[in-house]
Amino acid sequence: MRRVWLMKGLAFIVCAPLFVAALSFVVMLLWNALIPSLFAGPILGFWQAAGLLVLCRILFVGFRPHGHHPGWRHGAWRARWHRMSPEERDRFRDGFRRWKDMSRDERRQFRRGFGGRGFGGPFGGCGPGMRDMDEMHDAMHGGPGARGTPGERGGPADDAPRGV
Repeated sequence: MRRVWLMKGLAFIVCAPLFVAALSFVVMLLWNALIPSLFAGPILGFWQAAGLLVLCRILFVGFRPHGHHPGWRHGAWRARWHRMSPEERDRFRDGFRRWKDMSRDERRQFRRGFGGRGFGGPFGGCGPGMRDMDEMHDAMHGGPGARGTPGERGGPADDAPRGV
């Protein structure tokens, strides 16, 4: 096992600088092909292109470790998980395991069982709720509970002032 990790470390030590060098070379070629002719900017050397890559990494990504994105979603899911009863947690785990095998209607029913919020399967949590999306879809395609076009059957257009 130790030998495998040693080989992976050696491969990283060799491949990482080669990848950075290749990326720097591509940045240098693109810069030199575009910037001087478009904006009368300077021609970049290899080390300047590598420095530009590092600068872009600092400005656009920051210093946080790769793959670690703390944010509100983690805390929101933790709070939601704690509000669930043990039966709801078991049902959620079961649905999560079966998600790939579910049909579209089964997924819709599963989401509705958990408040029908958001996109993205059992994760949800952002965007309009699935109930809202289902209602919009039904209204657009004439499905169950379709309200028709605006102005029919008391839609939002009926409330608008006329003649303005």
